[in-house]
Amino acid sequence: MGKLLSYIKPYRVPSAIALVLMLVELFVELYHPLLLAKIIDEGVAARDLHTVAVWGSVMIGLALLGFGCGIVNTFYASKASQGFSYDARQALFEKIQSFSFSTFDRFPTETLLTRMTSDMNQIQMAIFLGLRVYMRSPLLIIGSLALAVMINARLALALAIATPLVLGCLYLTLKKGMRLFEHAQRKLDRMNGVIREALMGIRLIRVFVRSERERARFDDANGELAASTTAALRLVEFVLPLLLLAMNLCLLSILWLGGAQMSVGGMTMGEVVAVVNYAARITAAFSPISMMINNLARARAATGRIAEVLEARPDVVEAGDADDALRITAGRIEFDRVSFAYAGSSGHALRDVSFRARAGETIAIMGATGSGKSTLLQLIPRLYDAGEGRIRIDGIEIKRLRFGHLRGAIGYAPQEVQLFSGTVLDNLRFGKEDASEADVVEAAKLAQIHETIAKMESGYDTALGERGVNLSGGQKQRLSLARALLRKPKLLLLDDCTSALDAVTERKVLDVLRALPCTTLFITQKVGAAREADRILLLADGRIQGFGTHAELLAASSAYRRIADSQASGEAAAHA
Repeated sequence: MGKLLSYIKPYRVPSAIALVLMLVELFVELYHPLLLAKIIDEGVAARDLHTVAVWGSVMIGLALLGFGCGIVNTFYASKASQGFSYDARQALFEKIQSFSFSTFDRFPTETLLTRMTSDMNQIQMAIFLGLRVYMRSPLLIIGSLALAVMINARLALALAIATPLVLGCLYLTLKKGMRLFEHAQRKLDRMNGVIREALMGIRLIRVFVRSERERARFDDANGELAASTTAALRLVEFVLPLLLLAMNLCLLSILWLGGAQMSVGGMTMGEVVAVVNYAARITAAFSPISMMINNLARARAATGRIAEVLEARPDVVEAGDADDALRITAGRIEFDRVSFAYAGSSGHALRDVSFRARAGETIAIMGATGSGKSTLLQLIPRLYDAGEGRIRIDGIEIKRLRFGHLRGAIGYAPQEVQLFSGTVLDNLRFGKEDASEADVVEAAKLAQIHETIAKMESGYDTALGERGVNLSGGQKQRLSLARALLRKPKLLLLDDCTSALDAVTERKVLDVLRALPCTTLFITQKVGAAREADRILLLADGRIQGFGTHAELLAASSAYRRIADSQASGEAAAHA
C-alpha cells in the first residue's frame, strides 16, 4: 500500500497548491453566511443601502475569488492525479516484466489487465476528487458546525447532535462498501477472462458452432458483475436518503427554534439566516457522499489489488553472487540430478534428471504429453528455477550468470508462437534489435521463410495482423525460428517448432539445425525428425527413459521402440 502511494510524492507541489486553493475556496464558502448575516442585520434591517452595497460587493469579490481558486485547483489536481497514474502504471508494467513464469501463474492475464486499467483509473479518480472535493466536504461540515455553534449554541444543538451520528453512519457504510466493491472487482476479472478467451478463440467457436455456449458464459459472468455492483450501489443509495432526511429534519427544527427565539428577542434575523445557511451547507455536503463512498470504496479495493502486484516477489531473481565477468562461450549443458515441481502441483514435472550435451551437439527431446519436455527447456534460461539439483553451462552453474548474459546467449522458439503487431522485419528484429538487414535475410533463409516473405506484397515491410493472423501455422513457426536464429546464439532451444511444417521443409530446417555452430535442444514428437539429431533424450513422467542415438535407443529402449514402431505403422497405413 505504502509503495503505491509513494508515487504521489513527486507531485507534492501541485498537490499542495491544489489543497491551498481548496482551503481558500472553503474559507470563502464558510465566510459567506457571516457576511449575509451582517448585510441583513446592519443593512436590510436598518434600511442602510450603503452597507448593503459595501458588504454585497465584498461577497461578490469573494465569490469570484472562490470561483477562480476552483478552476486553478482543478488544473493542479489533474496534474497530480494524472502524473501519479502515469508513474504508477509505468512501475506496474515494469514489475510485471520482471515476473518469473511461476509469478505469472499467480496472476492471470485478465486480472493484470483489470489492475492496470480499471483499478488504476479508480485510484487516479480518487486522488483527483480527493484534492478537489473529498477533503473539502468534511472540512466544510466541521467548519459549518463550529461557526453555527459559535453564533448560537442552543440553536445549533440539533445540528451538533445529528452531524456526528450521520458521519458515523457514513463511516460504517464506507467500510461495508469497500468489501462489496472489492468483490465486484473480482467479478470484473472473471468477466474480462471470459471476454479474452472468447475473442482469442473466435475461430474455434465459429467452427464448433459454440456461440450460444459463449453467450451463456458471458451472460453468467456479466450477471454476476451486475449483481455484485448493484449490491454495493444499493447500500449507498439506501443509506444516503435516510441521512439526508435526518439532516433536513434537523434544518426544520433550527427554523422553528430560530423563529421562537426571534419572537422573544433572543437572536437577530441575520443570525438565524446564518445558522440556517450553515445547516444547509452541511446537508448539501452530504450530497456528493454517494459518489465519494462509491469511488473511495472502489479505489480502496483497487489499491490493495495493485499493491499486491507491486509487492509480489518474483521466484526467479539474480543471485547475489552472480558474476558479471562470466560468459557462455561454448554451450556445453549439464543437468545434474535436477527435479522441479510447479507451485500447487502434487507431483514433479521433472525428477532426478541428469544428462550432458556437448558443445555444438544437437539433442532431440521426445516424450508423451506431460512428460516434462517444455519444462526442461524452460529451466535453462531460468524462466523457472529448479527445485533440486544443478544446471551448468560451460561448467558454470546458471545461477551465477547474470540474466542478460545467460539469456543473451540463448535463442528460444516457444511452443506457442507469439508474434507482435508491426511488420515482418519488426518481429524478426525482436530477436536482435540492432541486426543488419543482411543478418535478417540470412536468418530467414536458414529458417526457410525468406522466399515466402519475398513473395509478400511489401516483403519484409509487410504488416502482420494481430498475433500473425494473416500467416499459416508453418509460416509463424518459421518466423519464430528465424527470430531465434538471428541472435546467433550459443544455445538454441526449440519447443516443437517444426510441428506445422511439411516433410520437405522440415527436412531442410533439420539439416540447417544440424549444421549450426551452436548447441541445439529441440522438442519433437516425430521419430523421423529425432533420428537426424546427434542424440535423443527420451522422457516419461518427468524421468529420463533413454539417452543416446537413434540406433542405440532402438537397441536399448523398449519405450522408444514402441514409439518408432507406432509411427512406422502409421506412415505405412497412410501410404497404403
